[in-house]
Amino acid sequence: MIKFDKIKKMKIDELLKKYSFMSNYFETNNFENLDYKSTLEENINKLDNEELEELGVKKDDILLKIEEYIKQMIEFLGIKEDDDVNSISIIAGTNKFGNEEKYEELKIKKGEIICIVGPTGSGKSRLLADIEWVADRDTPTNRKILINGKNPDKKWRFSSSNRLVAQLSQNMNFIMDLSVEDFLQLHAKSRLVENPKELIEKIINSANDLAGEKFERETQITDLSGGQSRALMIADTAILSKSPIVLIDEIENAGVDRKRALELLIGEEKVVLMATHDPMLALLGNKRIVINNGGIEKIIETTEEEKEILKELEVIDKRMQGLRNGLRYGENLSNI
Repeated sequence: MIKFDKIKKMKIDELLKKYSFMSNYFETNNFENLDYKSTLEENINKLDNEELEELGVKKDDILLKIEEYIKQMIEFLGIKEDDDVNSISIIAGTNKFGNEEKYEELKIKKGEIICIVGPTGSGKSRLLADIEWVADRDTPTNRKILINGKNPDKKWRFSSSNRLVAQLSQNMNFIMDLSVEDFLQLHAKSRLVENPKELIEKIINSANDLAGEKFERETQITDLSGGQSRALMIADTAILSKSPIVLIDEIENAGVDRKRALELLIGEEKVVLMATHDPMLALLGNKRIVINNGGIEKIIETTEEEKEILKELEVIDKRMQGLRNGLRYGENLSNI
């Protein structure tokens, strides 16, 4: 059920992120000079008599009209107010020998990065699959997934319109013959986005910031390189996807600026789980899950000492990136 007292206290940029249709409302009703970092209520209280006369409404009536509009749009679009996923919990199961995993419960909150490390074939993909399918003691690992600390609604498992997880895999091949812009328009339309032009522009710009080689909106998606494809899907997932959890498999092989990719995903307040062998990425995470023999061996919290190591790795990585770019563009490496 809509809680309008909470909505009144939301900053305008937060409100637009949650209810994108409000941009159309503000534009249609000539709301000018909105302060995006102030709450809806604060913006309304700042209106002077001249602005109220221009809007043709009393101050006390504005919030009532907005409340009614949001209620109608939520009903029309079929938005479920309890869809927010603020945390997931992984309850321990067993490894491939049937032994109990060496933890009880791992709770991951929105905005956290959790890395998954372990030898090839150790079970990293199985853990990602358990989360994607919202395991309920019915997978080979016998794990259980909770959402917001509770048994999840079955819609997260069985409804194609309520996908809990967006997964970015190593291998990505487009088969549709569409331009980048047409592809994004189709996706935006399926999400009932109110401001597709603005979002598509943002996705293309963000993807080009991540990719080594820039592409145009008219570029056919089948002509994108591997790195450009991954950059496009990372930006699309961060900005357009409603899935609250992102699972990433070895982003270090994506050919993109991996640190900026993570910053983009976290900036959209998602839970990010990332299987990786890259020490810099592993130390960017809040915690890392160590997998072996199909089970979770231990969970390590990133220490302050490790964050100092991360600073050294970032210097080395910046140097390597500079040398790679120099090589790519035919420069003499001794000058870099």
